[in-house]
Amino acid sequence: MQHPSTAADHAWFSESRFGMFVHWGLYSLAARHEWVKSRERLTDEEYQPYFDHFDPDLYDPAQWARLAKSAGMRYIVITTKHHDGFCLWDSSHTDYKATRTPYGKDLIAPLVGAVRAEGLRVGFYHSLIDWHHPEFPVDCHHPQRDDEAFKAATAGRDMAKYTDYLHAQVRELLTEYGTIDYLFFDFSYQGRPGRWGGKGAADWRSPELLAMVRRLQPGIMVNDRLDIPGDFLTPEQYQPSAPLSVDGREVAWEACQTINGSWGYDRDNLDDKSPALLVRMLIDSVAKGGNLLLNVGPTGRGLIDPRAERTLGAIGTWMRSHSRSVYGCGPSDFTAPADCRYTQRGDRLYLHLFAWPFAHLHLPGLAGRVEYAQFLHDASEIRTRIIDQHQTADTTTMAAPAPDSLTLELPVQRPDVAVPVIELFLSPGNSGNPAP
Repeated sequence: MQHPSTAADHAWFSESRFGMFVHWGLYSLAARHEWVKSRERLTDEEYQPYFDHFDPDLYDPAQWARLAKSAGMRYIVITTKHHDGFCLWDSSHTDYKATRTPYGKDLIAPLVGAVRAEGLRVGFYHSLIDWHHPEFPVDCHHPQRDDEAFKAATAGRDMAKYTDYLHAQVRELLTEYGTIDYLFFDFSYQGRPGRWGGKGAADWRSPELLAMVRRLQPGIMVNDRLDIPGDFLTPEQYQPSAPLSVDGREVAWEACQTINGSWGYDRDNLDDKSPALLVRMLIDSVAKGGNLLLNVGPTGRGLIDPRAERTLGAIGTWMRSHSRSVYGCGPSDFTAPADCRYTQRGDRLYLHLFAWPFAHLHLPGLAGRVEYAQFLHDASEIRTRIIDQHQTADTTTMAAPAPDSLTLELPVQRPDVAVPVIELFLSPGNSGNPAP
C-alpha cells in the first residue's frame, strides 16, 4: 500500500461524497461489456465495424449533467479513452477518435461545458492500456494474447514509443479543456500472479507522468493506479469493511461501483442493484470515510438507458431529503447498533437504519449526549429516554440496555423512504466518544 499525495487542497472531494462514472465508447455498440474486445479475442478488423457505425445522434450532455445533479451527484468522470484505444476527443495524435467516425465531433468538450454549467466538478478517466496502438506490446490482457502468429509478428513493439503517446494525450486533455478536477488512470498490473507482460510505473514512466499532470493542473486529484502513490484509493466492485488506512493513517478513498456489474452498456444484463441497495452502499462508504462513484454506461446512440435513469431518479428522491447526512459527513467515533450506520458532521450525528426495529432502538454511549432527535426526511420528533440501569425485565417492561445507552422510541410503521435516517443533535462538547 502506498501513501497518497497531499500536494493539493482536495476538500471538495470529501465534501461531495457522491459522483457519476461514465463508461462510453465503441463497446457501447457491441452492448456486451466494455472488455468485449479482450474477452472475445477480437482483432482490430473484427472490432472495426463499431468504429464505422459509431454515431451517437441522441447524445445530450446537458441531460446527462442534469441527471447526475438531480441524483445528488457532485462530480462526473468520463472515459476519455478506454482499453480499446478509442478516443472520445479530437486528439491530434491519432485518427482512432470520435471525430473520424460517422458522428464526426468531439464528445468531451460539450460534456465538460455541461458539467460546469450544472456546478459540478469535471473528472477524466484515461486508460494506461491501449489495445489498438501499434507499439503497445501484447500481454496477458491483449485481445490477441492467444494468437501465436500475431505475437511473433509484433514481438518488436516499442513500449517507449507507446508511452510517449500516452504522455502526449494526457497533456492534450489537461491543456485543452480548462480546469480538470479529477483524473482516474486505469490501470497497472505489474508483477501480479499469472499476468505475464504486466505493466507498471516503469512502463508508464509514472513519476514523470504524474509530475506533468500536477504541473498542468495543480489542484487536480489523481487516483492510485499509476503504481505510485496518488491522492485516493479506488476499491472496485466491493465495499471495504472499515475505513482505509496506510501505515495506520486513514486516507481518502472511493468505491467504484456499477449498477449491474458491467461498466459499458450491456443490453442483456438485467442484474441491476436496487436503488435502496445503492443508497445503502453510498451510506456505507461515507460512514467509513469514503466516496461512492456510481457508473452508467450510455448506449451507442448516446442515451443513458431507461433502467439506469430510473435508478438514479430513485436515488435522487432519497438524496433530496437526506443529503445532509452525506455531504461533508464522515465516520463517527460512536459505535452504531447492528444493521445501522453512523455518519457525522460536527455536532450532527446521523443514524441510518438499514433494518427497521420494533418500537425501540438503543444507542450505546449516547446517554446524556443528545439534546434532540428527529427523522431527517420530515423533521418529525423522535422521543428519547434513558432507562434506569436497575430496571429488570417484567411482563411488559424491558430490561435496561447497556450502560450509557440512549433509547429511541420509534413508530411501528417504517418511513416510506429507501433508508430512514434519524438526525441526532449532540449537546455542546459531546461530538466525540466518551473516554474509555
